[in-house]
Amino acid sequence: MIKIIFKRIKSLIPMLLFISIVSFMLLELAPGDPSDAYITPLMSFDDIENLKNNMGLNQSIFIRYFSWLKSVFTGNFGYSLINHMPVLPQILERLYNTLLLVGTSLILSVIISIPLGIFSSIKRNSLIDRLITVLNYVGLSLPSFWIGMMLIAIFSVKLKLLPSSGMNSIGNNSPIDFLKHLILPLLTLSLYNISVFTRYTRSSVYKELRKQYVTTAKSKGLSNKKIFFKHVLKNSLTPIVTILGMSIQRLVTGAFVTEVIFSWPGMGRLMIDSIFSRDYPIIMAITLFSSLFLIIGNLISDTLYIILNPKINVNSKGGF
Repeated sequence: MIKIIFKRIKSLIPMLLFISIVSFMLLELAPGDPSDAYITPLMSFDDIENLKNNMGLNQSIFIRYFSWLKSVFTGNFGYSLINHMPVLPQILERLYNTLLLVGTSLILSVIISIPLGIFSSIKRNSLIDRLITVLNYVGLSLPSFWIGMMLIAIFSVKLKLLPSSGMNSIGNNSPIDFLKHLILPLLTLSLYNISVFTRYTRSSVYKELRKQYVTTAKSKGLSNKKIFFKHVLKNSLTPIVTILGMSIQRLVTGAFVTEVIFSWPGMGRLMIDSIFSRDYPIIMAITLFSSLFLIIGNLISDTLYIILNPKINVNSKGGF
C-alpha cells in the first residue's frame, strides 16, 4: 500500500504539468484574448498594442507559459487580468464553499444509496425493489441543470419553501438559514450519484449473496446477520469504493454547473465568470486545483480499496 501511495505521489507533478501545458495551449487557441474587454472603438492601433504589452499578451506562448510556471512553483498564481487582484486568495476564498458542497454531497449519497442498495438486493424483484430501480433510472437520465431548475420552480417559486440562490440571506448568517440555502444545491448534485451508488450496491450485494461461501457459512450454523455483516457487506464494498473514486470527477464538474444555477459562491461560479471574461490566470489556477482534487480522490479510493482487500497484488512495477 505504501508503494502505491508513493508511486501516485511521484506521478502527481508530471500529471499536473501535462494538464497545465494542455490547458495553456487550449486557452491560446481560443478566439480573442483578455484585452478585448478593455478595447474601445476610439482606441488607436498603438493604444491597443500598448495595452496588450502591459498585459503581457505580446510575448510568445512559450515565454508566457514558463514565466507562469516559474511563478506557480513559488506559490504565486499571478494576478487577475480583470480585477488585478492576486489569484490565489480569490480561489482560497471560494475553495471552502466548493469543498463543502462536494463533500456533503458525497456523504449524503453514500448514506442514502448503500442502505437502499442493500435493501433492494435483499428484496430483489419485490415491489419496493422495482420502485427503487425505476427511481434510479430517473436519476440517471435527468441532467443536473434540469433537476436544479425544476427544484427552483417547485420549492422556491411555487411553494416558496426554500431559497433559490446564495449561501445566506442578506443580514442573516444563522446555521438554519445556511441549511435552507444548501438543500436544493445538495439535492441537485447528489441525485445522480445516489442512483449510481444504489445500483452498484444492489448488484454487488446480490452477487456476494449467491456465492458458495455464504451457503457454506449457513451450513455451519452461522446466523444470517453475522454472515452478512462480517463477510457479504465487506466484500460488497470493495467495488463500490472504486465507484466512489470515479464519482469525484463528476462531483467536481457537476458542482461547477450547480454553483452557477444556484449562485453558490464557489470555484465553479468563479471559473465560469473567468471563462467569459477570458481571465487566463484564474482559469489556469482553478484547472490545476480541480485536477489536484481528482488525483487525490483517486488516491484515497485506491488506498481504501487496498484496505478492504489486502490480497491485492501490490508491486513497484505495476501497482495493482
